[in-house]
Amino acid sequence: MTLVRRALPEDAPEVLRLRQIMLDSVFTTDGSTEWHAGSLPTIRGRLARPEGDFAAFVVDHPGRPGALAALVAGTIEYRIGRPGNPRGAVGHVFSVATDPDARRRGYARACVETLLDWFRERDVPQVDLNASAEAEPLYASLGFVRKPDPSMRLRL
Repeated sequence: MTLVRRALPEDAPEVLRLRQIMLDSVFTTDGSTEWHAGSLPTIRGRLARPEGDFAAFVVDHPGRPGALAALVAGTIEYRIGRPGNPRGAVGHVFSVATDPDARRRGYARACVETLLDWFRERDVPQVDLNASAEAEPLYASLGFVRKPDPSMRLRL
């Protein structure tokens, strides 16, 4: 049985390491980790507030004490209610990552399932994510479906 646990503030450096693995595998990046120093205080603070709207779940690496094998993070966002979601709670899944030497063991699935349970416990009726082609079969097996996305973005 896979032991998924809530990430703790002391996991923050490993959370960022796994996020970097995810970023490097999905996006064209230069592999730079310079941003980690600026992100570390924020992620530690968010991990220290288990009652908040952010959660990260992890699996400890079985072969490397102190390292993480897998990660998933998620947030709950409020939007004005609508049909099918009158309370306006929307969950977002992101940063699903598995250490390259720990893949194909079900760790990412176990982490995502735990995050989905966390959303259910908070009565979140809708969960969104962006899926890479490689990860789409996992998400489809959990019930996610592609949606037409009219999203736009402005960087400030």
